[in-house]
Amino acid sequence: MPSFDIVSKVDPQTLENAINVAKKEISNRYDLKDSKTEVELNKKDMAISLTTANDMSLKTVVDIIITRMAKQGIDPKSLDMSKEAYPSGAMLKKELKVKAGVDKETCKKIIKDIKDSKIKVTPAQMDELIRVTGKKIDDLQEVIALVRTKDYGLPLQYINMKS
Repeated sequence: MPSFDIVSKVDPQTLENAINVAKKEISNRYDLKDSKTEVELNKKDMAISLTTANDMSLKTVVDIIITRMAKQGIDPKSLDMSKEAYPSGAMLKKELKVKAGVDKETCKKIIKDIKDSKIKVTPAQMDELIRVTGKKIDDLQEVIALVRTKDYGLPLQYINMKS
């Protein structure tokens, strides 16, 4: 029976490349030369730690990171910007989490949208992915087209298409 998976993940190596290019750009930027700006990627927790002197340079650094991620093919929606920056001595710190996996609320929304569309497929939630099975590949492709038209706040990938 044909099936595919809906997932949300970021390739750690591509993310590391984007962060390294962003670090290089930050070190060469004239407006950030003496700001003692640091960007660290924690691969284990999939989090980016930013430390800089003021709010304006923090916004510039975040913008540089988003631009570099987009050029590497990583969707900027995969960054969790909800945490506010906090002061640490004379510096300003911010933590950007990289979202991985489809959370339960988003899974429910996606499954509800698929079921409401009346396409003859069966969506099933499996941890942090959604497996969609159907009798025809054309039905699965309809589901992919449907999910692409909606915005769930996550970058979604469609993998493991099996016939």
